[in-house]
Amino acid sequence: MSYTGRCACNQVRLRIEGQPVAVRQCWCRQCQYVTGGSAAHNAMFHTGDVHIEGSLGTRSYVADSGNTITQWFCAACATPVFAQSSARPHFRTVRTGTLDQPHDLAPRMVIWTEQAPPWAVLDPSLEQHARQPPAPSPAAPAVATPHAATSK
Repeated sequence: MSYTGRCACNQVRLRIEGQPVAVRQCWCRQCQYVTGGSAAHNAMFHTGDVHIEGSLGTRSYVADSGNTITQWFCAACATPVFAQSSARPHFRTVRTGTLDQPHDLAPRMVIWTEQAPPWAVLDPSLEQHARQPPAPSPAAPAVATPHAATSK
């Protein structure tokens, strides 16, 4: 399967050839800053599968996990595009909101739940980790599943 995407101003374009190895909802404080207060929704792909055109800015920091995280964003509109961990240079963690098919990649896991605010709604059917989960297997792709509508 392949995916395409773009930033809000259309100056950065993504093309991804391959399946994600993980699809996660992250509640770490850094993701909350990037999203404006909520969880980030991310799909991890093999680095070689992700092709990006356009001008990107970067920001790096040391995460609570101890890894250096570098975030890439559109240099023109600041849309977060992807992140990469120093511990896993073979993966790029793409923000699913940049994808043209974001609803095809429902989260399978919720991470950094201990940093979620008390009002956060965590899906009890998803695997949950209070902090950093184990690294995904480099070979095993996650199964892309269309998002099922649920009533609240």
